[in-house]
Amino acid sequence: MPARPIASTVAAILLAATSMAYARPDARTMTCEQTQQLIQSRRAVVLTTGRNTYDRYVRQFGNECDWPEVPTAAYVWTRDGQCRVHRCEEPVFDFPD
Repeated sequence: MPARPIASTVAAILLAATSMAYARPDARTMTCEQTQQLIQSRRAVVLTTGRNTYDRYVRQFGNECDWPEVPTAAYVWTRDGQCRVHRCEEPVFDFPD
């Protein structure tokens, strides 16, 4: 088999994989309502939150977090300002001394 078709196929696969990495929704380009609806519809979604930052956000109620994590309020910047969403974090127990 000639090397040219193989190289073309490999290049196409790498390009597709690279494009998928950039397919992550960008919270900064959506309204708060759109961002919240996206999270609700997908149950959990990884959002771009800055030029080089991203995180996974989940519905407030559900089992999208791995034990012992729970949905905790967080804020992301959206097109129309700060938006309240939830991400998984380990609970903090503040017991009195």
